[in-house]
Amino acid sequence: MAYIYQRGNIFWYRVRLEGKEYRGSAKTDNKKLAQQIANTIEADLVRKKFSMPVKNNYTFLTAWEQYIKSLTNIKNTIKNKGFAANHFMPIFKDKNIAEITQLDIKDYQLKRRLEVISLPKNQTKKESEINLRWINLEISTLHHFFNFCIEKGLIEKNPASKIKKLNTLSRLKTLSDEDIQKLIAGATNKLTRDLITFLIYTGCRKGEALNLKWDDVDLKNDVIAVKGTKTKYDRYIPISKPLKELLRAIEKKDDYLCVFNDNGRKIGDFKRSFHTAVRNAGLKDLRIHDLRHVFASKMVMNGTSLYITGELLGHRTTQMTKRYSHLVPDTLKKAVDDVWGREKE
Repeated sequence: MAYIYQRGNIFWYRVRLEGKEYRGSAKTDNKKLAQQIANTIEADLVRKKFSMPVKNNYTFLTAWEQYIKSLTNIKNTIKNKGFAANHFMPIFKDKNIAEITQLDIKDYQLKRRLEVISLPKNQTKKESEINLRWINLEISTLHHFFNFCIEKGLIEKNPASKIKKLNTLSRLKTLSDEDIQKLIAGATNKLTRDLITFLIYTGCRKGEALNLKWDDVDLKNDVIAVKGTKTKYDRYIPISKPLKELLRAIEKKDDYLCVFNDNGRKIGDFKRSFHTAVRNAGLKDLRIHDLRHVFASKMVMNGTSLYITGELLGHRTTQMTKRYSHLVPDTLKKAVDDVWGREKE
């Protein structure tokens, strides 16, 4: 039988097996964790006594390091997973990977939810108004990590499976034509002005725009090839008349040089100059990625089908584009009327 007792702030365990007693420090001041450690030690002693397989002694941290090494070719993915790990690593890092349960994951999710809700900026908001997207990303990261552990034979079941997602708020920002012109005019330099305009006209992701090379721009056939995208497949965007004017006004030095560059140097980001433009335009709560939503909203509200809009955006699934379906009620109604006929007046 496994017992725990306290010495000072630290719990110790005492395990008896067939008249022999085993003692040691659980190295924690958490009573619940100390009991789990004592139970684990007892289970391992029983397995050893009867020549049964002993559970692996991989800690979460050890397995996580292996997991990250398997992702070495995906820079942005590693960055996002590292950000997510900042929250759950202190809780799970020393735990045996095989002993983490679904209840542990649910407890973690609840703790993080309460943390986010209690942030100063959220204290006056209803829960339905609070974006819990990052917590869902953390749970998703754990789910993927535990699947990796299953593949490596470290565990048999994924404790992060069947964990329901928390409420998230979709950022489907859109801008009026007047606000778009204010934003472009608010840029303090030509490079930022060109980037903002390009993103609005194409719906490209920021990284796609910054990595775009002249070799991928075909002004003769009016098409842009967006290569090496987040979805790992190329897509093609038609060049509209105003976009063509914008591109022609940019000095071209080398086919393999990025279209948007700082005197030949690659641009890593333009957040600061973008936020300056937002402030000068008198707009609030606008991010660079929101320009992608502006493009999508404009396309949909002007009668472009969700399928074509999704193709232009490079969406992996139609579900991602369905977020914009509320913008086309008249189009949806027309589709039904075309099949069943309009009511006779």
